[in-house]
Amino acid sequence: MSPERKPRRLERELGVPIAGEILDPSQWTQTALKRLPAEGALDLEALFGRRAPLVVDLGCGNGRYLLSSAVWRRDHDHLGIDILPVVIRYATRRGNQRGLTNLRFAVCDGERLLRQYLPPGSTSEIHCYHPQPYYDPTQVHRRLLTPTFLAMVHATLVPGGLFYLQSDHPGYWRYLRQVVPFFFSFEERQTPWPDAPRGRTRREIIAQRKGLPIFRGVGRARLDLDLTTARAQAEHLPPPLFDASRQLREVDHLEQNEK
Repeated sequence: MSPERKPRRLERELGVPIAGEILDPSQWTQTALKRLPAEGALDLEALFGRRAPLVVDLGCGNGRYLLSSAVWRRDHDHLGIDILPVVIRYATRRGNQRGLTNLRFAVCDGERLLRQYLPPGSTSEIHCYHPQPYYDPTQVHRRLLTPTFLAMVHATLVPGGLFYLQSDHPGYWRYLRQVVPFFFSFEERQTPWPDAPRGRTRREIIAQRKGLPIFRGVGRARLDLDLTTARAQAEHLPPPLFDASRQLREVDHLEQNEK
């Protein structure tokens, strides 16, 4: 008789499965990048032990999207960052439990990551789902997706690399539709991502349940734009000034507290 197979240990969040199987602890890995270099860029080949296309998630939250991508795209390496240590702890625990060697998580902000740690032309895909709109007028300057930052994203990507965007905030999306095409050939999606029709992120799952519109799009880095031109162009584009409706604060609360 063949040995009895142990039942698969799967995990759900908000009723939606999280990719990958929870393995026996003997097969767990370490996905936390606890120390970033004191100076200089990340040595990606040393970090992952190989050369492979790199996928980066800015503001990865608890890692739902990157976990899925790392499980199904073993030929890609993945790096997720967030400024909140608590969500990175959730992400690293899940990555560890799934035995993933092509995945790392770190506590870091997006501008610092691109400016200091990722070399130009090093990344195949950059994802940014539901960037924080900041409701308080005194915090507007903290909005991530400025023209200068978009120029940095363009520089970090390989030629023709992909930039994925998603938001449930109409004001933010109207602004992005205005400025993103200066740096990327941009196409909006009218339907959910095919790999995750119920949501790539925790935020998306909650927003859809609340009946909020989800705005999605993907841009391909323009090949006719060099770094000097991109930076000069960014100086003449408007900053992300828009009305951050406080109605979405309810979704923020649910995203942080619903289990």
